[in-house]
Amino acid sequence: MSKLENPVQMAVIGAAHGIKGELRVKTFTGDPLALADYGPLFAKDGRAFQITDIRPAGTVVVVRFKGVNDRNAAEALAGTELFVDRSVLPDDGEEDEFYHADLIGLEVRDDTGVIGKVVAVHNFGGGDILDVTLAGRKGVLIPFTQAAVPHVSIADGFVEVDPLAAGLVEDEEDGAAPGRSGFDPKGRPRGPKDAGGNR
Repeated sequence: MSKLENPVQMAVIGAAHGIKGELRVKTFTGDPLALADYGPLFAKDGRAFQITDIRPAGTVVVVRFKGVNDRNAAEALAGTELFVDRSVLPDDGEEDEFYHADLIGLEVRDDTGVIGKVVAVHNFGGGDILDVTLAGRKGVLIPFTQAAVPHVSIADGFVEVDPLAAGLVEDEEDGAAPGRSGFDPKGRPRGPKDAGGNR
């Protein structure tokens, strides 16, 4: 199999489960058992994995892949990320549901025009976060919420952000005077001066 044109990560293989080649797999699908419905899954190196059996097991699923028949073969696959091409995924989600792969590469706009580009989408457990590269600055993280990103247009290739809700500008009520960085040298942490404190 050649490389996928537009890969979307569906799961990651965890530890071996038992001695007959089964594996614990963490899925990123709405229904974990639906992982078998997408056809063959592919590793980054192009290897194909066909699911022959799948069952729930707590927060993961236990999967048997075709050709993986013992614990040694299963252990060798631990940590393998599994992908499908974006073209095999349905487009019938709700209006405010998006695939991460569709968001990456979109322009980021505010009321002044284009201000950057979405380079990644992360989720560290508290919700989705857009990793945005702003023109002339390093990347910033913007919460992917209705308040911070009120409009998404995949077809037109952009997301619109509210700079205040996205944390791109400081609220004047938060204490920093306009035009100042907000740094207060007397507000350093307590401790000896040679360690950066203010004693």
